[in-house]
Order: sequence, then C-alpha cells, then structure tokens
Amino acid sequence: MIDRYTRPELGSLWTDEARMDTWREVEIAAAMELPGLLGEAGPTAGELEAIAGASFTVGAVQERERVTEHDVAAFVDVLSASAGEAGRWIHFGLTSSDVLDTALALQLRAAGEPIVAGARELARALAARARENAGVLCVGRTHGVHAEPTTFAIKLAGHALEAHRNAERLHRAFAQAAVGALSGAVGTYAATSPDYEQRVLARLGVRGEPVSTQVVPRDRHAELLSAIALAGAGLERLATEVRHLQRTEVREVQEPFRAGQKGSSAMPHKRNPIKSEQLTGLARVLRGNAQAGLENVALWHERDISHSSVERVILPDSTILLDYLQHRAIALVEGMTVDPERMRANLELTHGALFSQRVLLALVEAGSTRDTAYRIVQELAQRAWDDGVPLRDLLAGDERAGGLDLDSIFDYSHYTRYEPEILARLAEIG
Repeated sequence: MIDRYTRPELGSLWTDEARMDTWREVEIAAAMELPGLLGEAGPTAGELEAIAGASFTVGAVQERERVTEHDVAAFVDVLSASAGEAGRWIHFGLTSSDVLDTALALQLRAAGEPIVAGARELARALAARARENAGVLCVGRTHGVHAEPTTFAIKLAGHALEAHRNAERLHRAFAQAAVGALSGAVGTYAATSPDYEQRVLARLGVRGEPVSTQVVPRDRHAELLSAIALAGAGLERLATEVRHLQRTEVREVQEPFRAGQKGSSAMPHKRNPIKSEQLTGLARVLRGNAQAGLENVALWHERDISHSSVERVILPDSTILLDYLQHRAIALVEGMTVDPERMRANLELTHGALFSQRVLLALVEAGSTRDTAYRIVQELAQRAWDDGVPLRDLLAGDERAGGLDLDSIFDYSHYTRYEPEILARLAEIG
C-alpha cells in the first residue's frame, strides 16, 4: 500500500524485514523442538544456542535470491550460514510453505489486534454520537425521497450496530485465519510428526490446521478478506449517508473542516465531502481484493503457487487500508457537525405530506376502506406538495376527513416514542 494510506503500526508489520523476522521465528522454533523429534541424533544444546543466535539481513537474502530464484531457500541459506555448522539443522524436515504459512499466521495475528481494536473504537464512536443526538428529529428517506420522520440518533444507531457486527466478524475472521502448519511436502508429516507440529506451534502460540496439504487451505484467507471487504462496505454506507446529507440542498451534516483547509483550488466557497468520498472509493479496493482472495482458494492438487504472488499484494494492502479507513471514519464521526435546525426545516419541505401514513390509518380506523383512504390521502398530499398548502389545512377543509383528530395525527412525538428502546440496544457495544 502506498504511504498516503498507510499508518505506521500496520505498515511496519508487512515490510521485508518484518516478514523475514517471522520466517526466522518459525525456523528457530522448529529447530528448538528437533530434540523431541530426533532424540540424541538431533542438535546438541550448543548447536541450539548457535541456532537461536542466527541472523540475517534483507540485503543478504535478496543477494542470495538472485542465485536461488527462491526467496525462502535464499533466506534459509543466509540464516544457516550465520549459525555456522549448527545451521545444518535449520529448516530440517520442513518445506517452504511450512515456514511461509505459519509465519503468515503470526503476521495476521499481529495485524488483527489493532484492526479489531479500531473497529470496536468506530462502533463506540458511532454509539456515542447516537446517544448525543437523541431526540434530534430529521426526515427519513427511502429511494432518496422524503418518507417519514425519524431521528438522527436512530440513523447513527444503525450504523453503530453494523460497525459492531463488523468488529465481531473481523475478530472471528482473523482468529480462524491465523493458523499454522508444519506437515511437510504434501501434508503427510513424512519427515516430522503431528506431535512435532503441535509442539512447534505451541511455542509460537498459534493453532494448527487440522488437515493441510502443503499449504493451509486458502478458504481461511478468503474469509478474512471477505470480512475486511464487508467492513469496508459498512464504512462506505456510512460515508454515502454523510455525502448525501452534506449536499447543499440538504446540508444537515457536514464533515469536519479545519482551519487552513481548502475545499477547491478554484472555488473558495467549497467544502467538499472529501473524507467520505475517500472512504467510498477505497472500499472498492477492499472488495476487489476479496475477489482475488476467492480466486486463490482453488489450487492444483496439494499445492501450487498461484496464490502466493497475489497474497503478497492483497493481504498487506487490505489490512493496511482497512486500518487507515477505520481511523479516518472515526475522525469523521467524532468531528462531523450536525445541524438540528436544518433537519427540522427540511421536515417541512413537503408541507406535512410525510404524515400521510398517519392520515391513511386514521381514515381506515374511522371506517374507510384502505383503497379509498389511500386515494384521498394521495390526492391531498400531492396538492400540499404542489401548491405549498399544509396537508393539515387541506384535511381540515375536506369533509372526507371530518372527525379526524388532527392534533394527534400531526404529532412528531409519534415517530420518536420508541427511540429510547432502540438506543438501549446499543448497550452491547458499550
């Protein structure tokens, strides 16, 4: 991922240095457990001490790879050479994927911690803004058209619980993807044993794949990338709402706009929703990467490497990008400006037509058939909208609506009476 969209903590987990550090961690752990596999024929205590001190440089590995044309083989050569004669025990009984997939599990586990924490922080930020805006009336829109009144708190509560689901989904997805395997060339433990694998993985603190081939099955990584894409889709839904609410004709919400910021190079009056648009655009990258992850599931027989080159791009990029987008979204949520007065003014744009369902049901309760009541309300609501005459006034002057309690019908509190119950459901977020 380019520096523009990379936060330092996540970026540092995917450097060449960090990647090879995890390879080293796996190789050393595997060597430390060889005495339990080989007994007295295995490495001595002195050799294990030399192996524990083995080191590498990225430059040396890259230089060696120019000869081997195999990055893990080059790494093993460099690491083994640094351990002296004891280096012969490094990579004993292992195949490249044993190291690569188990090291990847370590990287995914490390990446998952700040990402899941960020996802939970976003959910809490949305819940906090929802509670803060309790009772703030606004229009609810369906198909982009005014529907019925709601509250801004209820709007935000829906986004908060979606963010919470994404946090839980990410937690599960990282956990199931962070598994290792040291089962050998085609997964039969021909050079080692299941017990040896368990001991090495226990030393590393990761779970093992129950049945691996030469690789950990890639449905696990596809599930993680799908969870990341879903989290991105949730961010996009939130961003799309903010973008619409910031439109000049609506102007109910605005992104934070700091001193010195410029909205347009040509038009000084502009305050463009660039933060929301960035969330919307980059969510597309996450979805594209999820598709590539699905394509990686089907490999030839016990293994090919068609997935390998793809994962070198999509796993670092997706984790780095989601981490970045989550924190951009948190800043957006915490800093956005809400305009209750504009929301209330927009409620009046249809001159009361958005109370149409209340009138419809009142007419039905008064004895009208539903279709007749619907036609009456549809006619009067359209007149209210077209002529700018309040629907309530039209009803008051229409004998077909005689006897209706207009004070009760045109009461906004009818739409907000369950808001406390809805907001109480945010308790699971904290």
